[in-house]
Amino acid sequence: MSKILRLIKSRIQTYFKLLIFIGSFLSFSLSFAQKSIISDLYFPPNSSSEWEKMSLIEAGFDQENIGEFLAWISTTNTRSFIVLKDGKLVIEEHWGNKLTGMGAMNQESFWYWASAGKTLTAALIGIAEQEKILKLNHSSQKYLGKGWTAMSNSQERKIKIIHHLSMTTGLDHQVSNPNSTVSDDLKFKAKPGTRWSYHNAPYTILDRVLESASEMSFADYFKSKIGDPIGMQGFWQKNGRNNVFYSTPRSMARFGLFLLAKGNWNGVQIGSADFFDSMTTPSQNLNSSYGYLTWLNGQNSYMLPGIQQGFEGPLVPSAPSDMYQAMGLNGQFLMVIPSKNLVIIRMGSSPNSTEIPFTLIQDMWDRLAPLILD
Repeated sequence: MSKILRLIKSRIQTYFKLLIFIGSFLSFSLSFAQKSIISDLYFPPNSSSEWEKMSLIEAGFDQENIGEFLAWISTTNTRSFIVLKDGKLVIEEHWGNKLTGMGAMNQESFWYWASAGKTLTAALIGIAEQEKILKLNHSSQKYLGKGWTAMSNSQERKIKIIHHLSMTTGLDHQVSNPNSTVSDDLKFKAKPGTRWSYHNAPYTILDRVLESASEMSFADYFKSKIGDPIGMQGFWQKNGRNNVFYSTPRSMARFGLFLLAKGNWNGVQIGSADFFDSMTTPSQNLNSSYGYLTWLNGQNSYMLPGIQQGFEGPLVPSAPSDMYQAMGLNGQFLMVIPSKNLVIIRMGSSPNSTEIPFTLIQDMWDRLAPLILD
């Protein structure tokens, strides 16, 4: 009997050693792949306006016809349009006036991100988890205290940080002011994780979660963890019930490059690459085109803000299937295409009366996709 037990023990030990080896090998492989991605990217210096450029031909664009595309997009109330390839500037164009209306728009002008700033907050939550000052599966109540909603305590404590990130808190977005974070306006609609609805209040309240976890103001925590490390020029400003980020176009492009590098900046890993992978993959099975406060392309279906209905097909059919993006009011777009090492940003006003012009991004890609030859 003892021989059998020793044999079983020996085989179990061998099995666990094999598991450890496989885990180490996979970890090494992923680390090597991540380093390979970083080595292929250029990162502009934080302390100057220097930014290396790449020609259209070298970047794989149709040089002959790109002018027609740029002429078109300039007519859509676009203020800034930037394309990065491997981190280098391929296209940088500005049109019209600054947000203040005083002077022409340029690379140093500030513009609002609107809801594209949600992706900034998602990245910051990931960094906070990496620092072990919060966990995605913690109840929001741990950081906000009891009574942050109008719900019963048993209902409220079931809402976790991950539900805020995935827009599945179950809070009713059809209240008189869906931007309000006042407890009376945060009402029960469904159990957390059972209903997807685009709702600003549960997102905005993550500011308070981060302040509680970090013991810093939200703006200071952002500046110290993302803004300064990647050289962004920008600031957060209260706009009614919302907290809106303003930055230069190049700063938006910097953040796109940071996302492309999975939380790395010039060899320094600021956040967990695993979190950035999770952030840019479906966060739930209700709206597969939504990650952590980030929109995803290439899925089988999608839902849109304010509509409790799914639509078949990818969000932007003509765009690369692996594209993910931050999107905001009036067409603030930050698009990342990992398969092509591209970052594309568009800042500006809406080309029509639509607050969130989904048709603009679809029109844009219908025209742009044929021009990407490589």
